[in-house]
Order: sequence, then C-alpha cells, then structure tokens
Amino acid sequence: MQMLRALWAYREFILGAIIREFRGRYARSLLGGMWNILEPLAMIIIYTVIFSQVMQAKLSGLEEDKWAYSIFICIGIISWELFSGVIIRSLNMFLEQASLIKKTNFPRATLPVVILSSAMINFFINLLLISIFLIIIDRFPGTVIFAIIPLLIIQQGIAIGLGLILGTLNIFFRDIGKMTGIIIIFWFWLTPIIYPVSILPEAIKSWLFYFNPMVAIIQGYQQIFLNAKVPVWSDLWLQGILAVLLLAAGFSVFMRLSAEMVDEL
Repeated sequence: MQMLRALWAYREFILGAIIREFRGRYARSLLGGMWNILEPLAMIIIYTVIFSQVMQAKLSGLEEDKWAYSIFICIGIISWELFSGVIIRSLNMFLEQASLIKKTNFPRATLPVVILSSAMINFFINLLLISIFLIIIDRFPGTVIFAIIPLLIIQQGIAIGLGLILGTLNIFFRDIGKMTGIIIIFWFWLTPIIYPVSILPEAIKSWLFYFNPMVAIIQGYQQIFLNAKVPVWSDLWLQGILAVLLLAAGFSVFMRLSAEMVDEL
C-alpha cells in the first residue's frame, strides 16, 4: 500500500515521463506521432497481402478462410511485442535513468510503471487498427473482445515481474542484458505466433505447454479474435500463479537491492 501511495503521489511525474518518451521517440520526425499508426498499418498490410494472399498460408481447419492467417499472425505479433517490449525496456530502465536516480529522491518503482504504460498505449493503438480491419472484413469478435483484459493482466504481470528482476540484476551483472536478448529471440520462435501449435508433434506440444507460459496466453488471444470465443480459463491458472509469484519476486529483489543501486550505477 505504501508503494501505491507513493506512485499516486508521483502521478504527474509518471504522466510527464510517458509524454517525454513519446516525444523523444519521434523527435525530428516530420510525421511525428503518425508513425504510431503507419507502422502497425504497414504490418497489417504486409501480413495480409504476403502471408495470406501471396504465400497462401493457411491454418488447419480454416483452409477456406482467406483472412484467418492474417488475423492469427497480427494478433500474435502485437501481443508478443507488448510482452517482450516491457521485458527488453526494463533491462536498462535503471541504467538509462542513472543520473536522475543519483540526483533526485523519487520512487524508483515509477520507472516500470512508465514502461508498462507506454507499452500499453502502443498496444491499444495497434489493437484499434486491427479492430478497424476486422470490422471492415466483418470479423470483429464483438463483446468477446473484453476477454483480453484478464489475458493482459496475466501476461503483463509476468512481463513486469521478469522485467523488475532482470532490470535490477542487470545493474550488477551486465551480461544479463545481452543474454536476455538472445533468450527472447528463442522464446519468440518457441511460441505459436508464426505457426499454429497444431502442426507440432505431440511430444513437443506437451513440452511447450508445460514450460512456455506464453503458449496458452497467445492461444487465448487467437481464440478471441479468430473464433470470437472466450479462452478456456482453466488452461491459464498456472500462468496466473506465475504472474503473482514473479511480481512478488520482482518487487522483493528490487526492494532488497534498491539501496545498493546508486553505488553501481
């Protein structure tokens, strides 16, 4: 509760940091914030034209559905980018703000909040464009779309928990940053984003479900947007527990090593 009160007290600082981040991202750019729309729009066009039409990529059971693979890959990509983006940004969140941390007394927990908020804004911009695309092709899932909220809570709980642990430890052991980048690449290809899990052998499929928490989460998104159905929540209870444990571990590591950060930055 004390940390929540501190975050609320610094809400203007958090909002200002989010605004500065977006301004800095498109500094000296003629189109500015329009890139927030153009980049995901380009993604939708590329995956729709190249994968669905040119390469004739099909999903098992949906071979006659010309839009299925486009929806499958677009929702998988934006969900993964939200997850991995928070982890990757968290790696250097304390290092990038070293001068601020040394000179100013403020709750350092505001930094992951800024990263999470910025990532969520990007995600919802992407989701809005994909939703417009789905409305145009008459494939919008309707009110079922609100089922993404529990998925987002679980997914980002895992991401922030991991981000806090890795971001804190990266101050003391800089190899963690480089190692995490490599792991994220392998993690992406071990998650059914580009390919459906149905094409995998049963042995590999079972292994992925047990050891890759993102499999059931990504499939939950795909179930919502491809089939307009609510995910099977019983498949996600382990991910929910993992999110709580990682958040607790992340804040524990952060609080325990917070006092030593300044000396290492």
